[in-house]
Amino acid sequence: MQNSIIYQGPSLLDGSPIVVVALVKSSNKKTGDMVQTYIIRADMDPLKASKYGLDFAVCGDCKHRGEADPDGTGKQAKKRSCYVTLFHGPLQVYKSFKKGNYKPAGDISGLARGRMVRLGTYGDPAAVPSHIWDALLKDSAGHTGYTHQNNAPGADVRPDLTMISADSLQDAKIAWQSKRRTFRIITAVSDKQSNEILCPASEEAGRKAQCNTCKLCMGSHQTAPSIAIVAHGNGAAYIN
Repeated sequence: MQNSIIYQGPSLLDGSPIVVVALVKSSNKKTGDMVQTYIIRADMDPLKASKYGLDFAVCGDCKHRGEADPDGTGKQAKKRSCYVTLFHGPLQVYKSFKKGNYKPAGDISGLARGRMVRLGTYGDPAAVPSHIWDALLKDSAGHTGYTHQNNAPGADVRPDLTMISADSLQDAKIAWQSKRRTFRIITAVSDKQSNEILCPASEEAGRKAQCNTCKLCMGSHQTAPSIAIVAHGNGAAYIN
């Protein structure tokens, strides 16, 4: 199977042109060898989109986007707390897309047959019509997925497919009342609640498993505790 385009069209969040690229191999140490999916703008690179605040098309109102800085000297938004490093995977995928290295997939489900899939390696899955994810996951071994768009107009939020990304304990409690599982960033292990467990792939949990074997972040269709993880990555300093 080859790296392929599985969706190209308007973002459900603001109508801007986006593209979803599925990479069939990965050396990511945390997730393991999963099919990785990048949701990026089709008309500008991720750094520019971040700097000008135009990454709303793929990230929605996620606070971890940081503050748009169109007049600044930086290459991306200020105080960006997202753990995804834009000039690594997202930028390289964009450049390859612009070079025409990816072709539209024929049988989308074939890309992930018997494999674990990461929905939104970069970008929010709710920006994409969920029938795309249903097709990709049809013959898969499972997936991980997270969304910040729980109440966003137009977003195709599927709590059965994705964890609700909670930015506060209050946000998490609202989701729990609706029987939705959450993935919550915390600042210390002591912040974890009784109905949460630490992400098994995290340093604090002893890196007991990779995402491709853990399979706990598959949304609310399974019965399992919610997940918490201590802030990490280059943007951790900006998380309160």
